[in-house]
Parts: sequence; C-alpha cells; structure tokens
Amino acid sequence: MNELINKSSSYYISLENEYGAHNYHPLSVVLEKGEGIFVWDVEGKKYYDFLSAYSAVNQGHCHPRIINALINQASKLTLTSRAFHNNLLGEYEKYICEYFGFDKVLPMNTGVEGGETAIKLARRWAYDVKKVNENQAHILFVEGNFWGRTMAAISSSNDPSSYDRFGPFMPGFSLIPYNDLNALEEAFKANPNIAAFMFEPIQGEAGVVVPTEGYLAGVRELCSKYNVLMIADEVQTGLCRTGNMLACDYEQVKPDLLILGKALSGGTIPVSAVLANNEVMLTIKPGEHGSTYGGNPLACAVAMEALKVLKEENLAENAYKMGEIFRVNMLKLKDKSALITEVRGKGLLNAIVIKPFGNGKTAYDVCKALKENGLLAKQTHGDIIRFAPPLVITEQHVNEACNIIERTILDL
Repeated sequence: MNELINKSSSYYISLENEYGAHNYHPLSVVLEKGEGIFVWDVEGKKYYDFLSAYSAVNQGHCHPRIINALINQASKLTLTSRAFHNNLLGEYEKYICEYFGFDKVLPMNTGVEGGETAIKLARRWAYDVKKVNENQAHILFVEGNFWGRTMAAISSSNDPSSYDRFGPFMPGFSLIPYNDLNALEEAFKANPNIAAFMFEPIQGEAGVVVPTEGYLAGVRELCSKYNVLMIADEVQTGLCRTGNMLACDYEQVKPDLLILGKALSGGTIPVSAVLANNEVMLTIKPGEHGSTYGGNPLACAVAMEALKVLKEENLAENAYKMGEIFRVNMLKLKDKSALITEVRGKGLLNAIVIKPFGNGKTAYDVCKALKENGLLAKQTHGDIIRFAPPLVITEQHVNEACNIIERTILDL
C-alpha cells in the first residue's frame, strides 16, 4: 500500500509543497519519463510536451546520442574546475567558435549566467575600448525582456512580479520600448556612455512577441553607428527553435555578443555560453570572471554532441516547416473560436492569446484542460499560451496535437 501511495502524483506534489520553496506554480502533473516529444507521468499517462522545458529540449527528451555522450564522459571525468586544463575544453571552444563564427567563447552554466557574463564583458569593453569614464557604463534593455531572476536580471525588468520588493536594484540600466528603432536611436544619442544594447530577437516570456521585419537589421546598423555592443539573448530563440539556427539569422545579422543556453545541452545539464570576438572577450583577464563548473568536461562533451544533432538532423528546417503547419491550424481555430484573439510565432516558438472568459478563468485554466486531454503547455502573463514542442516533432504529431488544442478550446 505504501508503495502505491509513494508513486502517486499527489504524494510527490505534497512533498514539494512541504519541503520546497513556493517560487513556482506548476501544473499538477508529476513527470517521470521522457522520450522524443512525449513525457509520461507517474501514473503512466502519456502527454505531448509543448513546452520543451522552455526550449531546453529542442533535440527531444533523452536524445540517445546526447545521452550516450553524457554517459561516456561521466564515466571518465566530470569536473576539474578551471584551476587545471582538461582535454575537452579546447576542443569544445574551437568547435563552438567555428560553428557560430566568433573568435572566443566564455563557457558558463545557466542562461542567466550568460546574461550576467555578457553585461560584465560589455562594461569592461566600455572602459578599456570605448573609453567611458569609470563606473559610468550603461546597459540598455527593452520593456518586456526576461533573461532570468538574478538581481541584475530583475533590475532590467519592468514586470512587477520579477522586481517587486527585491530592491535596491543594479544601477546603470534603462529600458526602451521593444521593436522601436526610433526609441533606440534617441537613447543612443542621449547617452554616449551606453556600452551595450541587450535584447531577445523574439521575446519569449513576454508571450512570443515577434518584431517587425527589419528590426534586427536596424538594431545592428544603429549599434555599429553609435559604437554600442549588440548583445543578442538567444538562450530561448537560438539553436533552431525559430526555424533558423539563430533568430538573428532571419535578417543575416551578427551580434557583438551572443548568449546561448538551454538546448546547448539538449536538456541534460546546465550549459551556457557567451561568444564574442577578441576585442570584447580579451578585455577580461585571469581571475576577473569565472565559474567552478563553467567549461567542465562533461558539459563540453554534451554540448558538442547537442550542436552536432541540431545540424545533422536538420532541426532548423523541421522547425520552420512544422511551425508553418502549426500556425495554419491555429489560425483556422481562431476563425472557429472567439476565445483566441491572436496567433503569433516563428518556427516552433508560437503563442495564442486567449480572450478573458469573464468568469474568472484565464489561460491557466486552458492549460489545465489541455493537460487533461494529453498536452502540456504553460501560460504566460495570464492570457497567453506558449507552444514550443521539441524540434523532432513530425507532421502527423503536429496535426494530432493541434486536434487536442482545437478540441480543448471548442469545449471551453
């Protein structure tokens, strides 16, 4: 009897409620297995995963090549710290730099560490290269940005749920509207101490907000004109998620600093990276930035295999094609249901905007109903549902998932 109780969802959820911090509000499903685009709960029910751990599992759950790389390296050497060299770090650094076309990489662990690293590099570059006066370097962000929950990240946020009652905040940050090149140029003109402009090519947590065509190229042009570093946060939009290797590739734009994470490990362990050219990267000297786990041999082996899978399995191409099919289906559903007011996205990073029910229900209630029907997704900002399945999804499975979404919406 105890064994049966221990395997129930309610048991595991009660453990989390009693012993864990209450800083998340997950759907009431307890997962224990994943394969490809599917996950299973502890009762054995199968679900389509349409969140992909916020795009960390682009290659699919437990991709056999990535898992084999993990196991093989884990049996030999996992961590040395950067006090010593290891035999994989240089190989990984060469591989990822050539993969994305940069001189140098600074390996870290989490996406938010990547953001912190990029900001430190930008500030140091501002003092050493741009010759900004000490402690005057400024970083410009956009409204609706989300890149984590550290103090620096929330200092750049205009979302009260991120920053409320956590101050005081990091100085030297300011915000302008997203997708507004005029506001960007006015900010550059007004403040010669701006070191960098950091933004997401498509805003993920804000609800899959896609900028107008030409915005990315315009950002690149203005950053070059005013000698400001362009920092592209591609932690969620990168690595084939939007139908290109990078979302910036849609406008053939190369940032000065590129932040990667999430799917860089195929969802197995935390791995992130900041890539830049020598002028930026070599401003930081030994002892001025680092991480015990950054560049560990296990991460290097996993990341190289994860990157190989993306290219060799043509996941960008598949994401583009499957995303087109998904949005066509969602637009048809929008015509059938007044609950959906907007469909947006690129590749397999998509969202629908849900009209308020008028009875206290929100997009969260839609997600609960989707879960009951065998599909897992998560709301953001109350009225938006993000759909981001693993990129290995097939057309058959896209259509089956769309049928679940349609049935759920029409039932509501």
